[in-house]
Amino acid sequence: MTRIIASALRPLRGSLGLNGSRVFRLGSVESAQPTRTATTYASSSAAKPASPSQSSYTRAATSTTSSNSKPAQANTKNSNTPFAESQTNPVPSAPYSRPQELGTIPEAPPAAAFSPSSADNGIDWSSSFHGLSTVPFDADVAAVLMKPVPFEDVEIKPDGIIYLPEIKYRRILNQAFGPGGWGMAPRGELTVGERVVTREYALLVHGRFIAQARGECQYFADDGIATAGEGCKSNALMRCCKDLGIASELWDPRYIRDFKKKYAQEIWVEHVVTKKKRQTWVRRGDEPSYPFKKC
Repeated sequence: MTRIIASALRPLRGSLGLNGSRVFRLGSVESAQPTRTATTYASSSAAKPASPSQSSYTRAATSTTSSNSKPAQANTKNSNTPFAESQTNPVPSAPYSRPQELGTIPEAPPAAAFSPSSADNGIDWSSSFHGLSTVPFDADVAAVLMKPVPFEDVEIKPDGIIYLPEIKYRRILNQAFGPGGWGMAPRGELTVGERVVTREYALLVHGRFIAQARGECQYFADDGIATAGEGCKSNALMRCCKDLGIASELWDPRYIRDFKKKYAQEIWVEHVVTKKKRQTWVRRGDEPSYPFKKC
């Protein structure tokens, strides 16, 4: 059967000849063109995804160029304005100079300027007795110092010792010499004992040595040494004031007996914690202080 078909097709091949091949080739070319077109379309479509990156880069460059070019246009348009002229040809400013009316800051005056007199310069008050018993105080100053102490200012301790509070000594000194006209100069270091601190002080008035005494004060814990040091200074001040005649009656035995008889009393008190009883001195009309209460 195959042979019969082949023999039947031979005349057809001869009749077609070259034209048939051309037609076949042309058809093959035309059939190939759509393939090329498809390939080209595929390549263009494949290249499109890369276009955003290229376009973004190009846009960035374009935007930068446009942004940089805008100020130039503005400068070109406004080049005739006075401001643009001043920016193009700036005038140099004058160098900074200190105002003439402001001088140098004055230095603090030396310490010698605050001394009562030039004769006091160079005095070591930790050991000097400069001015001791040279000139007596005026009569009005002496009247303030030796004025009798009012009974209302005198206090009494639980053991019966009368005293004048240290702040009232300072008030008398301020009234007699003025604030700043007197002072206490330490004559040694603070001595710390087992339960007491002591220190020696000198009382100075208007640059003169007046008196010297050692003060003392008790303390009960290590954190109370600083407070005891202040109490030590006040105690030394009270003792130095005896040489000026301040509250001298507090050391007069007859005055002490008279004060206790008129203004003080001895009462029984009880400790609120331990319930122990004892006798104590108080001013008439006053109540015992804590931790005691009157029985």
